[in-house]
Amino acid sequence: MKKHVLILLLLAAFASATSTVTAQTKKSSKSSGGGSGSSGYQTGIGLRGGGYSSGLTIKHFLGSKNGVALEALLTTEYKARGARLTILGEKHKSISDFKGLQFYYGAGFHAGSYQGRYYFADSRYYYKGRKGDVYLVRDYRFDDQTYVAFGADLILGLEYKIEDLPFVIGVDYKPFFDVFNGYTGFYNDAAVSLRFAF
Repeated sequence: MKKHVLILLLLAAFASATSTVTAQTKKSSKSSGGGSGSSGYQTGIGLRGGGYSSGLTIKHFLGSKNGVALEALLTTEYKARGARLTILGEKHKSISDFKGLQFYYGAGFHAGSYQGRYYFADSRYYYKGRKGDVYLVRDYRFDDQTYVAFGADLILGLEYKIEDLPFVIGVDYKPFFDVFNGYTGFYNDAAVSLRFAF
């Protein structure tokens, strides 16, 4: 029951953040004359697949020319039962020699709820008692408890707006720091995304 309430709260926060961003963007578009600016689009909705995080991605540019965007990710992880909401602020820079290609970087935060088997439990074994030979065994946790995870994210990526088509293809590297059930960890995440742009 607690799991469902937490997921509903995360979805409500996601909807609230999206509506706030939309309202701010409409206001700034009216004052600046609108348009998609150097990105070639205003909003993109699609799928992100890869490493730890796979799921829905929504990116929205806040101004017509400044290259600043907010990206929201609603994802789940391999073998995990639950979901995570990530909000990222990103700065985009066009690559002048290649029309439609942009480099971007940014940071943000995330929160999620998982049941049981989200993180690895590590066990270290030493071969014949020598400290030089270390074997690391990683297993997923298997239990029915619901855990909350939260932390901070960085992102670095490239995306390409396909000319004459409403699609954006991107690749990103998103390392993140996580706090989970009293434990902390640093994880590497990389993914490919495809968004419908409008």
